[in-house]
Amino acid sequence: MTLLSVENLRIEVAASKAVIVEDVSFAVERGEFLAVVGESGSGKTAAARAVLGLLPPELRKAGGRIVLDGVDLAGVSARQMRTLRGPTVGMVFQEPMVSLNPAISVGAQMAEGLGLHERLGKREIKRRCLDMLARVQIRDPQRTFDAYPHEFSGGMRQRIMLASVMLLKPKLLIADEPTTALDTLTQREVLDLMVGLARDHGTSVMLITHNLGLVSRYAQRALVLRQGNMVETGTSRQILFAPREAYTKRLVEALPRRGATTKPRQGGEPLVSVRGLKVGFAGRQRLFRRDAGVSAVNGVDLEIAAGETVAVVGGSGSGKTTLGRAMLRLIPISGGEIRFRGRDVTATMDRDFRLASQLVFQDPYSSLDPRMRVGEIVAEPLRHVPQLAAAERDRRVEAMLDEVGLAGLAARWPHELSGGQRQRIAIARAIVRQPAFVVADEPVSALDMTIQAQVLKLFERLQAQYGFACLFISHDLAAVEQVANRVVVMQGGQIVEQGTRDEIFDHPQHDYTKALLAAAPVLDFAGTAAERASG
Repeated sequence: MTLLSVENLRIEVAASKAVIVEDVSFAVERGEFLAVVGESGSGKTAAARAVLGLLPPELRKAGGRIVLDGVDLAGVSARQMRTLRGPTVGMVFQEPMVSLNPAISVGAQMAEGLGLHERLGKREIKRRCLDMLARVQIRDPQRTFDAYPHEFSGGMRQRIMLASVMLLKPKLLIADEPTTALDTLTQREVLDLMVGLARDHGTSVMLITHNLGLVSRYAQRALVLRQGNMVETGTSRQILFAPREAYTKRLVEALPRRGATTKPRQGGEPLVSVRGLKVGFAGRQRLFRRDAGVSAVNGVDLEIAAGETVAVVGGSGSGKTTLGRAMLRLIPISGGEIRFRGRDVTATMDRDFRLASQLVFQDPYSSLDPRMRVGEIVAEPLRHVPQLAAAERDRRVEAMLDEVGLAGLAARWPHELSGGQRQRIAIARAIVRQPAFVVADEPVSALDMTIQAQVLKLFERLQAQYGFACLFISHDLAAVEQVANRVVVMQGGQIVEQGTRDEIFDHPQHDYTKALLAAAPVLDFAGTAAERASG
């Protein structure tokens, strides 16, 4: 029986009448799990928001029909729509920190929906909230109920958001990229919780995602969108393993795949090495006391050779990013030593080391100065090249932009570029001075599959050309499997296992490594959707 029916949906920009979604039709059956797949800008989120009547002011529904649980939404007032949101349809947003009010406690935000839609006393509302927090496996529901969103990790905030939405037992749950920024283990936990809650309450799920591995693991049917148009729909198995349309085939082909062999590690002295590295953070100062400090990195030994890519994987809070920033001397260390080309750079800032090292950030939009043009951003590292004439600097910038496939865009501003283009600019800025050592911190986590594939291939090509060593920090095990020579697994600030890529992925030894691999959804291109064996 159909719960949601969308017919010939058309969404336009109100001012220019530019089409965002055109002639899209689909249905969600009761108890069904439907995945909506497509690249950034394909209209996935706009179509979902139209169902809830939550399109941003600059967009408008220009045509089509939406019927939700037998109600034609065309004739529904704003007040009636508010009564449907919650008990009939709920939405889990991509970034819970944006959708949760930072000035209101978790409990107050959860209780708001129940207070609006059900006639319950405060004691019963709190009991239901605490029960739901426990249901989403939050260890201390009472403390969480009294706390504020900023006090929790991304995974915990997403659990809180899921608990808030499912508290009203909606008939339809729309999940918009709910695990994009989460590590593999947390992603698995959150989605398993979402599926379990949906099954318990008989809720249908509409999952908006660019992760085809999640489609293979969770969805029964899939819908593929491209630039606002419907490309293909069918069962998940058919979409992933027997796609009919060229665009769908391109999405599947963009999935990271392991190369035939890994490059052998170069011999001789390592380019960068750390011994017994420790990084600690002081606890928060309270009125009469200070909280206990945190040991983020605890006694790490690591070597990286010239031209080698060492990937660091692990869950949130494992110390991956802290290790990378500490190796670049961007944060103070509390113990151990850092060596570059055999020189100890621990105590004093070595100028050669600083100039030979670069960092590619996770979010290029926040790391690119919005007041600088693309050419100025890429040219910035060249300021310290001695006796470099302006004409030669401009030539090198143009050559670098051409290398990353962005020739002719030097005069653009960052906001005029797509997410993939901005990440290419961030890579160009890091490589233009031909550094010896690059730390890439989650460089593709926020990109859709085709753009991710392009950026990974670009990164591999540039490394082969310039020969820099790379510390590749990621929770995306598929990307790691494609680019890494060696893999380091971190848990609780320590390295629990390390080895060649093939050793780690094919013969993991540590239980935590096995858990990471088991949590990563993968596609078996022999013809079945599969999960990794745990060893």
